[in-house]
Formats: sequence, C-alpha cells, structure tokens
Amino acid sequence: MDLNTQKEEFSYAYLYAVTSAAGYSFQKSSRPTDVGGIDIIISGIETQYSLYPPRLEIQVKSTSTDVVSEEFVRYPLKLKNYNELRKSKILTPRLLIVVLLPENLNSWVQQSETELCLRHCAYWMSLKGMPETPNKVNVTISIPRQQIFTVDTLKTLMQRIATGGAL
Repeated sequence: MDLNTQKEEFSYAYLYAVTSAAGYSFQKSSRPTDVGGIDIIISGIETQYSLYPPRLEIQVKSTSTDVVSEEFVRYPLKLKNYNELRKSKILTPRLLIVVLLPENLNSWVQQSETELCLRHCAYWMSLKGMPETPNKVNVTISIPRQQIFTVDTLKTLMQRIATGGAL
C-alpha cells in the first residue's frame, strides 16, 4: 500500500475509534458521495429530546507535514474541497477533520497488553458560510488547536445537531 493510502486508512481508523467510543455509527462514504467531498458519515439514534437523529458528514484529511503553530493547525485545503465544505444551504452539517500523523510510520501506533495508542490527534472545523476566495488551487485553513476531535467533542457536536444547534 502506498503511503498516502496508509495515511487515509489510518485517519479512518482514528475516526472510527473515536466514533465507536462515543456510541455513534460510522460509515465510510460510497464513491459518488466521496466525489462530492464526503468521506465519512457519523449518525446517532433518535431520542425523546432530539428533533431528528443527528447526522454529521466529514471530509477527512491527514498529514505528517509540520502544520502546527502555537495557536493553529494550518492546513492547505484544495479549493474544490473548500467550496464543498463552505456551502450554507445544506441539510446535514459538514466538518473538515485533519488528522496529524508522525513523520515516522513506525510511530503511528504504540501498543501493549493494556493500551493501544494512535498518534497524534485530529482537529475539526466547520467551514459553513466561509467566504469565496480568489485563490485558484488551495486555501489555507487555520484550525484553532483547542478544537481537538475527541470522544467528548463528538458527543457535544452530535448533541448540538440533535437539538438543532449550530456547530
């Protein structure tokens, strides 16, 4: 498997682990959906407090390039992906999730009898309503470093979606 495919598959595994631990359903998108910019769909179940079962569409990217500054993760997103994620008139909320990986492939996973550690982490951001750009190829997205995609974060996001809140 080539390195880019390995990065992609590791990103799916990371998100699958977080989604499972949070108690939601994880679905890799079909090819037509993927072409439309959606890699993963996360779904919840309907509760008595929800307007509808929460659902979240994810575009996932991964990189081992040093994109971290003191306050932000700066990721160069292709213009096509930026335009798909910034749409305002969508029924299902969409997020960009960037999974950071160590440079050394052997450092991606550490395991023992008591734990499985996936290194490093993922950051999330909603681009809904972002402005058009004159850029022709990429748009650098600055994701605040406190927006780590964790089990608790996913639960909070899905709860907001279930009650009709904004992300």
